[in-house]
Amino acid sequence: MFDLVFDTIYFASFSNFYGLSNISLSSFDILLAYIVAIVCSIIVALVLRLPLLPSKPYRYSFDVSALYPTPIIAIGILSIFLVLNYTFMYNGLVLAVVIGVLSALFVKYLFDFVFPKPLDNNAGEDINE
Repeated sequence: MFDLVFDTIYFASFSNFYGLSNISLSSFDILLAYIVAIVCSIIVALVLRLPLLPSKPYRYSFDVSALYPTPIIAIGILSIFLVLNYTFMYNGLVLAVVIGVLSALFVKYLFDFVFPKPLDNNAGEDINE
């Protein structure tokens, strides 16, 4: 089973090529950093007026919202930094806040340029009504 916290601690202590052998992150610190990144990204996305949920039907919606993909991007970027053993200050909490804000800004302004929406099924066809 995939255990994100254990893998992060294992790889952060294993890939210690900067000579930082005294890593002091516990699993509580990592979970707290993930929670801070998630909450911060959702709050900033709501402040930027992203909708809380995508438009219906949810399954076929490619709209961005505050609950998806904003916290997913924040978790992914934070885990990359933690695996590379870069925590900045306060055991990664400041880094989690910065990543949460930047992920919400990315989803609001750049997400559609990086990941464009797929074309409709009848795009490019001539519709006679």
